[in-house]
Amino acid sequence: MTTITIARRSFTAADTRELWQRWREGDSIAEIARALGRRPPSVRYILSCLGGIFPVQRTRAKNALTFSEREEISRGLGAGESMRSIATQLGRPPSTISREIGRNGGRYDYRATRADEAAWHLARRPKRCKLAMNKRLCYQVANKLALRWSPQQIAGWLKITYSDKLEMRVSHETIYRSLYIQARGVLKKELMLHLRTRRKLRRVKKAKNEQRGQIPNAVSISERPSEVEDRAVPGHWEGDLIIGCNNSCIATLVERHTRYVMLAKVRDRTTNEVVSALIKQAHQLPKQLYLSLTWDRGSELKSHQKFTLATDVDVYFCDPSSPWQRGSNENTNGLLRQYFPKKTDLSVHSQRELDRVARELNERPRKTLDYETPAARFNMCVASTN
Repeated sequence: MTTITIARRSFTAADTRELWQRWREGDSIAEIARALGRRPPSVRYILSCLGGIFPVQRTRAKNALTFSEREEISRGLGAGESMRSIATQLGRPPSTISREIGRNGGRYDYRATRADEAAWHLARRPKRCKLAMNKRLCYQVANKLALRWSPQQIAGWLKITYSDKLEMRVSHETIYRSLYIQARGVLKKELMLHLRTRRKLRRVKKAKNEQRGQIPNAVSISERPSEVEDRAVPGHWEGDLIIGCNNSCIATLVERHTRYVMLAKVRDRTTNEVVSALIKQAHQLPKQLYLSLTWDRGSELKSHQKFTLATDVDVYFCDPSSPWQRGSNENTNGLLRQYFPKKTDLSVHSQRELDRVARELNERPRKTLDYETPAARFNMCVASTN
């Protein structure tokens, strides 16, 4: 086998731009390294300096002197013209030209290239992060991150809680940058472990296809009533399984109107076990709040007719390889991975533990609910049925 040796060399500006562009488009570190003819550790090092966050491109201020204007200043001074005459030709105030010449060597030592480089360097005035300047705000953010709130949930909660105090509000992007760019020295690196993905580098998500088996007598999602689509009426649920090692799994249910979450312990992925657990969960709710269930194409619900017969709840199935058709449940399953990581044994969790996790999720504010909690919305629905 032929070994290809890649010579070590510095990343040029063009290399760096291509690296970040490929990263932004979703390429892996290995793919970027191959495209640039570099070693993966070199690519990872550059990405890790900014936590995988695409750097903001510097631009000149609109009213700043351009390089061509500085060249005109240099030519005018060489021709012995006055500062006022040069300012008139450029359409600039004389004071602007006077200051430009004064801070770059004076009339006899002014050089356009040197002055332009100095201006670019002096314009770099990095601002301190808002979290670094407000210790109280930083404490609130760190405390909510420790409770596994997402940065977006924290930003929305701060906006409502401190509606009259702008100094106590911060964007979710600032929180992400403070976590992933450790050079800011604001939020501890350990708090990244409380994020849903636990990634060390922030990056664009890639879509993944899923395969599902055939379901006998399955009713397509296209036949679902229109009231389910617009989420105006509570009682329509989405469900799926999250899978662990040793054939372990947990049944997850999300109500479309309120995003309320319920979890059910199941011993295995057999259809009888899953359907029995879902029937038990359905009997815990008022009939008015369990009208339909939308499931993926998993074979665990082959006995869906048994479920419908026992609960009088209609079951609809997504199209093949279309998990996005039950997006609320997909998003929730992603959040649940914070509590139940992949490749772990899910059978060790009791129903009491599952109820605790569901309660914690239901008490988180949600952006899609105008930062109300699913629990509050669902309790209102329960009260209206009494």
